Amino acid sequence: MIKRKLVLSFPENIVTKPITYKLVKEFNLEFNILRAEITPNMEGKMLIELRGDKAQIDQAIEYLTDTGVSVQEAAKDIIIDKNQCVDCGICTSLCITQALTLDHKSFKLKFNKDECILCELCLDCCPVSAIKVHI
Repeated sequence: MIKRKLVLSFPENIVTKPITYKLVKEFNLEFNILRAEITPNMEGKMLIELRGDKAQIDQAIEYLTDTGVSVQEAAKDIIIDKNQCVDCGICTSLCITQALTLDHKSFKLKFNKDECILCELCLDCCPVSAIKVHI
């Protein structure tokens, strides 16, 4: 079983169709919606994490593109400059998934990339600008 984070862009003419439902039903995939901005009659965007067999994920991506959904790998990563970070913990208070935490013993900032949903709330709160987005 593998995981892939994808950005899906839905054109306005298909935004209300049950496209993601088929990812579970027809391709036997697990998916987690990490972020979504979908409004009827407008373009929609969704960041999802797919879990399943590689062949099933590839087939699902082919289905999505055939349906008119634009599919891209989630190319952004949050990068923390450990030399610049002062381990103040401000970012941990804004991290809604707890991808950023302070180690209780060392009081050093820890980052769990797998929990990050790329919401970018941590970027503006860092007083020393140690948190950046790598595209």
